Order: sequence, then structure tokens, then C-alpha cells
Amino acid sequence: MFFFKINNLYNMKKKNLKKPDWIKIRFSVKNINKIKKIKSILKNNGLYTVCEEASCPNLVECFSKGQLTFMILGNICTRNCPYCDVTHGRPKIKYDENEASNLAEIIFEMGLKYVVITSVNRDDLHDGGAYQFINCIKKIREKNTNIKIEILVPDFKNCIEKALNILSYNLPDVFNHNIETVERLYYKIRPSGKYQKSLILLKKFKNLFPHILTKSGLMVGLGETKKELFNTIKDLKYNKVDIITIGQYLQPSKKHIPVYRYLNLNEFSQIKKEAEKIGFKKVICGPFIRSSYNAEKFFF
Repeated sequence: MFFFKINNLYNMKKKNLKKPDWIKIRFSVKNINKIKKIKSILKNNGLYTVCEEASCPNLVECFSKGQLTFMILGNICTRNCPYCDVTHGRPKIKYDENEASNLAEIIFEMGLKYVVITSVNRDDLHDGGAYQFINCIKKIREKNTNIKIEILVPDFKNCIEKALNILSYNLPDVFNHNIETVERLYYKIRPSGKYQKSLILLKKFKNLFPHILTKSGLMVGLGETKKELFNTIKDLKYNKVDIITIGQYLQPSKKHIPVYRYLNLNEFSQIKKEAEKIGFKKVICGPFIRSSYNAEKFFF
């Protein structure tokens, strides 16, 4: 019933929009063996990536280059956002005690210089999963010298202060939390989250740790207006975000919220130019841009 109500918010003709040419993905099987090997390593070590779990359209490209975003705290999210393909439900365990060590070992074996770690939402945990983030950071740095670590965290719904205090013990190089959409659409797209709380999290982290880069991501094509989009971009800048990513929302399956509109390449170019004028250190904008897509390019 929930999805039915959301779908009716849109013009029914919008539900089956034809994908424009710039949205169609061209797959290459050139590095298929490398992709299979990475998937096998992850499975054998009980590790997950958001690339696989959230059906990212860039998986083939990124895995071919040895780039992946690890997802900790299991693969079951305690929320059920209508845009996201990650499995939702009630996690059976707190977390895998070997997860951090296995993660550090795999990163070492792959020779990664930059790694992005995200997680499912774990509203069932008193710290929202913050402790496992710092545990992973610690283990990774013990095994991998000179590595850069970006964490893409949930909103720590009812424990922002506690989570930030825990994170202070092992800080990342980049702190990322995605705002995802504009304020008007928040209760539809992220029914368990709050727009202002996400902004508060970003600003509080930056106030506490001004030397750490902050980052946030936005999806477009969900029904937002141009004015709303730029108001959100300005909100992110006001709340001390350094880097923003902006990409087209793509419907993972028919059960998810439909695409309202596909933005064209010229629109993405204009959005990037306007966002750059606002003063971010970096703006990454385009149809297939995702929060951690080519994330290491800021450093390398």
C-alpha cells in the first residue's frame, strides 16, 4: 500500500519513461574475470559492497578498475526507503566480529590506496553502528599504510552526539553523508529520515573536525524543482559541506519509486557550473554519478 500511494504522487505516464541514450549503459566483458574474482573474494570473506546490494549501474566499470564501496554491518537495512534496493528487515546479529579484520586484509591484498566504507542503517544499535566504523578504520590503517579512507555514514537517527563522539577516536580522511533529495520530497523518499537532521550531522562533524573534508550527495529526477535543487545545494554549503555529488535517480526495479524525469546532459552541465559558483571545493555531477564514484580522484 505504501508504494501504491507514492506511485500515485506522479503522473502515471511518468512511470514508464523511456531511457534517453545518455542513460543507457554500455557493458564491456573485457574484465569479466576480474569482476568474478572480486565477487568471489567478497563472498568467501563474508563482505558486502553497496555496489552489489544497491544495484549500482556503475558496478562493471568500477569493479573492472578495482574500485568498490564496502558495506559494513551486514546487508540488511532497518529502513525501507522506496528508492533503495538494499534488502530491508531486522538484522539477526549485531555485527560480524571478523568483519573489520577481513576488510583490512582484502584491502591490503587488492593494494587499494583509497577506500570508501558505507553501511546499512542500523537503527537497532545504540550507536547507529558508529563503533564498527572506527573499528574498521583502525584495522585498515594497521594493515595498510598511507591509505585514504572515506566513510559514508547513515544519519545516526537518534544518536548523533554519541556517534560523533565515537568517531572522534578514529577519524576518516573524508566524512560523507548523503542528503539524497530536497526537503519537500524527504518524507516520501526517506520516510525514516529528516532533512534538517542530515544537515545538522554534516555541520556538527565539520565544527568538531574542521580539518576533515565533508561530502554529501544528491539524486535528481525525483520530482524536485530547479529552485528546490539549488536551495538544497545552498543548504549543504551553508552547513559546511566541501564536496557534493549529483546524479540521476534510476529506478532499481518496478517496485521502487519511479523516475519522474531524466535530466539531459546540458542540464547536468549547468547544475555543475552553478554549484561551483556557490563555492564547493569540488562538484561531481552527471547522469551516472554516485556518491563514491571515482571518489579517490580528489586525492590522486
